[in-house]
This record gives sequence, C-alpha cells and structure tokens, in this order.
Amino acid sequence: MKSNKESKKDSEFNVKADQVSNIKLMYGVNDKPSILTQILLGVQHIFAAFGGIIVVPLVISSSLGFDVKTSTTLISTSILAAGIVTIIQARGIGPIGARVACIMGTDFTFVTPSIAVGSVAGLPGIIGATILGSFVEIISSFFIKPLMKLFPPLVTGTVICLIGLTLLPVSIDWAAGGVGSPTYGSLQNILIAICIMSITLLLNHYGKGMLSTASILIGMIVGYIICIPFGMVDFSVVREANWLSLPKIFQYGVDFNIKNVISFVPAYFVTTIETVGCLKAIVQVSGIKDDNNRIGQGILADGVGSILAGSLGTFPNTSFSQNVGLIPLTKVASRYVVIMAGILLVILGLFPKFAALINIMPQPVLGGVGIVMFGTVAASGIQTLSRVKLTNRNLLIIAVSIALGLGVTFRPDFVAQLPQGAKMIFTSGISTGTITALILNLILKERDV
Repeated sequence: MKSNKESKKDSEFNVKADQVSNIKLMYGVNDKPSILTQILLGVQHIFAAFGGIIVVPLVISSSLGFDVKTSTTLISTSILAAGIVTIIQARGIGPIGARVACIMGTDFTFVTPSIAVGSVAGLPGIIGATILGSFVEIISSFFIKPLMKLFPPLVTGTVICLIGLTLLPVSIDWAAGGVGSPTYGSLQNILIAICIMSITLLLNHYGKGMLSTASILIGMIVGYIICIPFGMVDFSVVREANWLSLPKIFQYGVDFNIKNVISFVPAYFVTTIETVGCLKAIVQVSGIKDDNNRIGQGILADGVGSILAGSLGTFPNTSFSQNVGLIPLTKVASRYVVIMAGILLVILGLFPKFAALINIMPQPVLGGVGIVMFGTVAASGIQTLSRVKLTNRNLLIIAVSIALGLGVTFRPDFVAQLPQGAKMIFTSGISTGTITALILNLILKERDV
C-alpha cells in the first residue's frame, strides 16, 4: 500500500493520457502489472538495451588491450551497475530518480575519452575520471528549471525525432549482421531481420493482451530459435563463462587526477543534453505531465549512478534512448516493469553465464526489432511536432537541426578535425541537433506578417 504522501506525489506527476499523448496505454507509469508480466516485459527491455550495455566495455577493453579476465569482469560489472542505477532511476530514492520507465547503462559517448585516459593512466585513471566527472551532471541537475525553458515542444519534438532517426543506422547494421561481420549484408541476415520485423509488427498490431504487449520479446525468442540451425548461435561463450562473479569496490584502484577529468567533462555535458531529450521523450510517450523536477531528478540519478558505476569499477551510466520505443509499441509505461528489468540486470551481472546467453543473440534478430522500436521513437517526435504551428521560422529550425543531426551521424568525419572536446560533443547526432535547435530557437524571432 502506498502512503498518502506517496500517492499525492504520484498524482502531482500524472495527468490523463489523452491530455498529453494520443497513445492509449495498457499500463501507466504508476500501474503495477502482475509479477509474471513484469518479468516478461522486463526481459524485453533487457534485450533492447543489452547490446548497448556490453558494447562499450568490449570496445574499450579491445582498444586498450585488456586481458580476457579483465574484459569479462568489466562486462559483468557494467551489467550489474546498469541494473542498480536502473532501479534507482525508475523507483526513485528521495530526490534521486525520475520515477519513469527509463533503462540505464554506459554510453558510447564515453568510449573516446575512456580510451584517451586509459592509454595514459590505465583503468584507475578511467575510474577516477568517471567519479569526478559525474559532478557535472549532479550540479546541472539543480539548474534544470531554467534550462527547461529552452525546451519548448518545437525543440523537444525535434530531439525525440532525432533520437529515433540517429539510432536507425544502428538497427540497420544489426539487421545486416553487425559491423565488421564477414556475413554483413548477406541475404540470410536480411531475410531473418525482415522475418523478425514482420512477426513483431503482426503480433503488435493484430495480437491481443500479452501477445501484443510482449511482441518484441516473442519476436526475439522466435529469431533466436530460427538462427540456431543456421549455426548463428555460439554456445561456447556460455560454457566458458563463470557461474558467479561478485563485484569488488575499487578492485582496479582509482586515480583522481584533474587532468583525466578534463577529457570526460564534454562527454558528461553531451549525456546531460541527451538525457534531457530521452526523459522528455519518455514523458511524452508515457502520457504524463512534463515536469521540470522530474527531469532534474533524472539527471541527478545519472550523476549518482556514474559514481556508483565508477566505484564498482566500470564506466559512466546514462539513460538508454533505444528503450523509449518499447513504450508506445507495447503500450506499457509502467516503471515497475523497468524496476524488474533492473533487478534482472543485477542478477545477470552476478551470473555471467546468463549474461552470455543473451550476449550471443544474433545481430539480425536485434536488427529486426530495432527497426520497429527506433522508427516508433522517430514517429513519436513527429507526433509532438504535429502540435507545433509550422511557421517559416519553425520549419527552418526543424529542418536545420535534423539535417545537421543526421549529417554528423552519417558522416562523422565531418567533425574529425575539430578539437577533441568539440569533436566529442558534435560527433553525437542527438547532441548536435539538440544544440542547433536550442540556439536557433533563441536567435530566430518570429516575423510579423
């Protein structure tokens, strides 16, 4: 039972779904599905985020030449940290956490600074920069109210649209077999991805009850089974993984050096901007009131989560935009589903064999469902923009912001010659488009006709 204080707090954040979004939800933010439903939908969120959670430690470990034991530990710890911070973000602890269906995990934005610092100061330097740099987000979280005035529906809709559009190339790479795969773009990979996409679409549109709600998960399971006879699932990874892996605080040591933090500061600013856009997208598709306090609490969870992640010996944590698409697709915005996903991630982080089982999910299967999810996010942004008066000024802001955001996503070499700090900011299509929209919204005044 909720206390009167908790109920009052929930009611302050909630409004009727049809007042904010056209999406008819099966479960709202504070609705609590059955435990079985929470587990099924929580697993669905994990499948959507898992690739993103593990790819960062994989890339950093490979670039810095860490041994297999260290790499495996970093992956397990990243999963564990993602689970703990996801629970904090969705459940909320005091002023920390947005209390919405937001999955957390480490972000690709931190790959470049981590490699730069790690090549000089090793893993202790990365851990120290992760912890000290997190105060950028912690401090920023207390100034969200004035910052939110910079995010009218025009900017918000553009950002939401960019989140979906900039992630679509990722899903296409997955569908083709994964970047660097010798079978990239093979007919087999593409047909499997199309098959899974079709199954997901048909179940979501024509299915009833759990068949529709769990369409992403069902599509992935079917895809997994389809890929086994084609030899696309390597179970040797599961056999070689340890059964249990317990984290140790500062197990690799920590080096608090201000020189290392400098490389991380721009990345933290980027993820702050992206988290604002991600949380506003979640609020939009969840049919709840856009509240500055909620956004600030979400940013604070980012910062605190990064301190926890660093203490456990892994990389910074932030919100995962790819999971936003699951909300309108499944019609489930319940934060309890995401809390369950966090619990399951913690379990997976403690038991590497289970993590390895998900880790061997064939890329074309992820691509099939990813196309649907990320496309849905982009469509949600278009829905927001449809409520904006499309004057010449507003059209210019939307056009230039999306053009630059997609431009640097498709052609990252465009910013390759910029200083390192600026390059880290503008390599992200989401941050580039968001900054462009913010600046144009401030400097372009509506002309009198």
